[in-house]
Amino acid sequence: MTQDSMNTPKQIEDDRPLWDIVLGVYGYPALLLAHKLKIFPLLADEPLSLTAICGKLNIKARPAEAILTTATAAGFLSFQDGYYSLTPIAEHYLLETSPSYFGYFWDLMIDDDQVHSFASLKKAILSDSPQVYGGSGIYHQSPEEQVEQVRRFTRGMYSFSITSALYWPGILDLSNYQTMLDIGGSSGAHSIGAVSKWPKLQAIVFDFPLVCEIAQEFIARQGLQDRIRTQEGSMWSDTLPAADLHFYSTVYNDWPPEKCNFLTAKSFNSLPSGGRIIIHGMLYNDEKTGPFAAAAFSMLMMGWTEGRSYSGSELSTMLTEAGFQDIEVRPAFGYYSLVTGVKP
Repeated sequence: MTQDSMNTPKQIEDDRPLWDIVLGVYGYPALLLAHKLKIFPLLADEPLSLTAICGKLNIKARPAEAILTTATAAGFLSFQDGYYSLTPIAEHYLLETSPSYFGYFWDLMIDDDQVHSFASLKKAILSDSPQVYGGSGIYHQSPEEQVEQVRRFTRGMYSFSITSALYWPGILDLSNYQTMLDIGGSSGAHSIGAVSKWPKLQAIVFDFPLVCEIAQEFIARQGLQDRIRTQEGSMWSDTLPAADLHFYSTVYNDWPPEKCNFLTAKSFNSLPSGGRIIIHGMLYNDEKTGPFAAAAFSMLMMGWTEGRSYSGSELSTMLTEAGFQDIEVRPAFGYYSLVTGVKP
């Protein structure tokens, strides 16, 4: 070994990715706290100073500044000349008056925070079983608890679905289809998006009875009762209503491959010739090295369901094996993609 090599310092790897993990554990809850404290609607009318925000929320400057600075760094607030104001993304997603309000899903994450605790996710990993609602699911609760939990859950699903629901129907030509069956359609957000884009299209939201009741409320808000109806039923045991377009959003993510194969085959057998299936969800890349959002979504599924994230090639294989042709994978809104095929 030469003297020069002994004196040359070794390259040190940047430690910021390690800090991103640690600080993310603290940083992201700050946004949920800002939401819970109603900081975003507080700033809807006018910018406010730190002192004014503290006075209105009855909290001290140190915690307020920590939350406000995190929200600013994350892009939800702007800070200029000593005043905090909303950024366009906060106005679009974090005000309840907005049709794209995301806050109901944040409410769900806050109310069920035990599901994404370290202890709960560790248990989910070691047991390979969901942990939400004590691992028993909504429908094992008392009738009163069911109604409240289903309402909260369905409202949360609408919250994170409606923006992408208004976007994806513009990606595909659905002009020749008559009826979209929104299987496990929850709030009906995607049916609302589809019929809003395609005026000749009708839709059916197919889900459990309590979910259908709540979906009808969202449908009525849009004045679409004459074009979207609900039908109670189980996608596992009941005959699917007649339709020439089957749509699944974040349904395949809820289930292991064997159950996804069952749904794919059931759709193939139910659809007429020329009928189309559309799967909408967050996808891994084909190498399954990312993206981070799809990997984290798979962890979310670990806590809540039996499912996981899939790649576009995995879902395409499912469709091919069921008999679908002309299979395509297309990017949709944000982190979402579409996988679609046609029955010959």
